[in-house]
Amino acid sequence: MEVRKKKVAAAGRVIMDVIQAEWEPLSHWELDQRLDRAVEEMIEADLVAQVQEQSASVTMQASQQEDSAPPDQAQTETPPRLSESVCALQRSHVTEAMEANPAVQYVTHFLQSSNKSYSKNRLSGRARLSLSHTVLLSLTLLSKRISYRSVSSSFHLEKGNIHRIFFSFCDQVIAQKDRLIQWPTGQEDLQHLLPFSSWLSRNEGLEERGLPQVLGVLGDTRIPIRLPAGKPDSESEAPEAKRLKNEPHPDSWLNLELVCNDKGRFIYCHISKGSEKGRGSALAERLQQHPEMVPPGTCLIAGVGYPLTEQILTPFSTGRSPQENLYNRSMGTHLNRFNQVVADLKERFQKLRYLDMGNYDRAKAVVLTACILHNVFLDMGDVTKGLIERSTAEDVEEVNEDAAGVKMRDTVVDLLYSALESGTQ
Repeated sequence: MEVRKKKVAAAGRVIMDVIQAEWEPLSHWELDQRLDRAVEEMIEADLVAQVQEQSASVTMQASQQEDSAPPDQAQTETPPRLSESVCALQRSHVTEAMEANPAVQYVTHFLQSSNKSYSKNRLSGRARLSLSHTVLLSLTLLSKRISYRSVSSSFHLEKGNIHRIFFSFCDQVIAQKDRLIQWPTGQEDLQHLLPFSSWLSRNEGLEERGLPQVLGVLGDTRIPIRLPAGKPDSESEAPEAKRLKNEPHPDSWLNLELVCNDKGRFIYCHISKGSEKGRGSALAERLQQHPEMVPPGTCLIAGVGYPLTEQILTPFSTGRSPQENLYNRSMGTHLNRFNQVVADLKERFQKLRYLDMGNYDRAKAVVLTACILHNVFLDMGDVTKGLIERSTAEDVEEVNEDAAGVKMRDTVVDLLYSALESGTQ
């Protein structure tokens, strides 16, 4: 009896330790992830309830038909099995959704006409799922914050098979990256440049007096992902005086760096781990090796924290004069345009709000697929508007300013202010 009491006490202590570990105070980042998963579970529960209601309806219809049939016919005919009836009903709903969705038809045609190395009708996977159904499945996963389990019942597929089909779809889309995300090179592309100042462009007869035109806006956003297994806690690596309790681990998100043009189209895309530093360093190095990418009389605009070069102009961290404030306001117009494009991207592909996957390569594939499809939908004329997220103040590391970049920015500041004075006289 005494031995049994000790075992019970030991088991109780283990349970208490588990409960205590489970109910330790969570950081804001961890709490947001828990809430995201809870929302997904609620959505999944609603979908399951809908399927159950449809199943009950099919069962009732089958029962009524059996009761109304003649006795001899009821004995000779076998009613359809419930699972087959439910599957047929689900397939009909999927087909109706596919036929009523022009985006599915457009993307299906795009993949059929552009990717000759794949079958036009099928994608990989144990289930013989048509390309159009695959597109519908994949766009559903991308556009909503739901998991494979949520769509498995609608498409009557196993979760593992949905996983393979979805990433096969991503591979097909990614194969078109160089075709869809292109840096402008021809004269036709350079005709769609933005004026440096929207105020100057609205004043007839007032030339911009040597001000550069904007080729594109450079910026970045974070895509939260599940922390990969085995990653240490960031708090244990940093000194006690410097670490922040609510700071997430740097590899619990992806850095998505983009350049968008005047139409909101992506002309550059770079994805890196959250722990990788150096905003814009990859693009700045590429521009240094190929200066022809930014023709004379044009420039890129980026936010504070990006390298200031002759080709990439950034705002002053704090305007200290009317000239600098005027320059910053002109820069802010372009940066707000970039923020709107990012908001549109995340509104259309809501899966980017949180990727519940700890595998970096798979998460990167999903993000890149969404960016490519963003351009596909723009070609289609399908525009989605999202709400710009409130940006929280973050510490921006100091960037070494290139001497040519400082000179270029000072020149633009003087030209902009002199143009404003001439226009007000």
